[in-house]
Amino acid sequence: MSPSGDIAGAGAASAAGTAPDALHELRDAMRRFAAERAWEPFHTPKNLAMALAGEAGEVIEHFQWLTAEQSMALPPATREEVALELADVLLYLVRLGDVLGIELADAARRKMVLNAQRYPVERAHGRADKHDRL
Repeated sequence: MSPSGDIAGAGAASAAGTAPDALHELRDAMRRFAAERAWEPFHTPKNLAMALAGEAGEVIEHFQWLTAEQSMALPPATREEVALELADVLLYLVRLGDVLGIELADAARRKMVLNAQRYPVERAHGRADKHDRL
């Protein structure tokens, strides 16, 4: 990442790569971004988690009073606003994982295994019930 905040070639390099490669690239870019601004002292797990929750709230605001149908057919300008808010969520999540030493792709794979056990297809198919109510 340059001092101006550009991630030179980040998307192109990872487009054909794996998800962990893309996450590592984002992690490294966020490290540089924080270091260039001397923000490391502020990037505590508490602060990053709070910022992450705040950004997730900004995503929610776009959908708060919409019907299910409206939420599936966002106007292009709103869709772009949501995309940028989702990017904020992702960037804070990646930074939080980095600060805590958590490999997000590995954690996500472990969680998917757990979810598959909690929500077996034969019991969960077509149902929105929580795992303990299946």
